Amino acid sequence: MNKWLRRIRGAIKMGLTWGFAWFAAGMVLLLIVGPGAADVPFPLGFGMLGFLAGMSFSAVVVSLEGRRRFDQMSLPRFAGWGGLGGGLFGTFFVFAVAAFAEGATYIQNLVFLAPLFAALGAGSAAGLLALARRAESRALPDAGADAAELGPTEDEAQELPASRG
Repeated sequence: MNKWLRRIRGAIKMGLTWGFAWFAAGMVLLLIVGPGAADVPFPLGFGMLGFLAGMSFSAVVVSLEGRRRFDQMSLPRFAGWGGLGGGLFGTFFVFAVAAFAEGATYIQNLVFLAPLFAALGAGSAAGLLALARRAESRALPDAGADAAELGPTEDEAQELPASRG
C-alpha cells in the first residue's frame, strides 16, 4: 500500500510540475493575444491540461520503466515517454470533449490535438529531465562524505594572507 501511495504522490507532483510549466506558457500566450481572446483564461486552461498530461506521463513512466531513476534514463527515451503520455492524454481529451459536444468532428480534432499534446509532452519531459539533472549536479554532498574530499583541490587552494603582528 505504501508503494502505491508514493506513486500516487509522485504522479500528483509530476502533474503539478507540468501544470505550473503549462500555466506559465498560458501566461505568455495571454500576454500575446490579450485577455479577452478566450472564454476560459489561457493560464488556467493550460495549467489544468498540463496537470492532467503530467499525471498521464507519470503513469506511462511508472508502467514502462518500473524502478529506473531519472539519472538512469536517456534524454531521448524520457522525451519519448513524455510524447507518448501527452499523445495518450490528447487522445482521451479529444474523445471526452467529443462525448459532450454535439456534432463535433473528433477525427479532425484528434489529428490536430494528439500530435500537439505529444510534442508538448515530449518537450515537458525533456525539460524536466534536464532540470532534474542540473539540480542533481548542484545537490549537497552526502552526510557521510569525507571532509578532505569536499575541500578545494591543490589547484584551487589559495594561500592565506600572512598574519599581521
